[in-house]
Amino acid sequence: MKKLLIFLLGTAPILLGAAPSPRYISLAPAATEILFALGLDKEVVGDSTYCNYPEQAKRVQKIGTFSDPNIEKIVSLKPDIIFTTGLEQAPSVTLLKRLGFRVIVSDPKNIRELYDSIKEIGRAVNKESQADSIVNRISGIILKIGEKVEKIPRAARLNVFIEIWHDPIMTAGPGSFVDELINLAGAKNIAYDVPRPYSRFSAEKIIERDPDAVILCYMQKQDAVRTVSRRLGWHNIKAVKNNRVIAGINPDLILRPGPRIAQGLEEIYNNLYNE
Repeated sequence: MKKLLIFLLGTAPILLGAAPSPRYISLAPAATEILFALGLDKEVVGDSTYCNYPEQAKRVQKIGTFSDPNIEKIVSLKPDIIFTTGLEQAPSVTLLKRLGFRVIVSDPKNIRELYDSIKEIGRAVNKESQADSIVNRISGIILKIGEKVEKIPRAARLNVFIEIWHDPIMTAGPGSFVDELINLAGAKNIAYDVPRPYSRFSAEKIIERDPDAVILCYMQKQDAVRTVSRRLGWHNIKAVKNNRVIAGINPDLILRPGPRIAQGLEEIYNNLYNE
């Protein structure tokens, strides 16, 4: 009898049927990165065409673009949870909820909200300890950068312009992740008074405020300094004269609120202060 009981316990998953693996879909690149960082390589069964990191995310079945997901394909994949973000995905979120899907919206506006979002996703997928580890890693890097920044005299801290796009010129101001990263990196954002987190900014004002460095948040294939210096009046700003137009930072590291945000902070700090 005892041997029979041991045998039955040992074969319980076979007799009862092993529980199926959970199935997740992500419509947002940042959420996709969080899911993979939590170790859910096999559980992510669909993501958007913009989900390009890590490498495995490129091989996941694509369910449409960031702003126009294929609802029929999503339904066919039978996800347990769908992860989205805010803004233009709001109509899709409403529709998916009406169809009965569990939808988790991750739309952090700052580092603190990013921590909360990672932990929320971790709880939803039963990876709470892994989520805590990710948050601890990010906060640890931010703390180390902060210790370095404390050693920089206030007068030596650089004035920086962040160019999100060039035509028209767009920048990031207070209320944006990018602005927070610039401040954490020990610099001052010259677009401190824009009305929205992401806004247009005049070339004239950039020349007037004369930034020490310019960071281009898009992939610039041509020589960045030469391209910027050709703009009317820009050849006289300090960033151009001192060869401090920075175009080598992967935009996803500083524009995408995910696990690599601390790496983006390191890149900004190292590029600004030559470390």
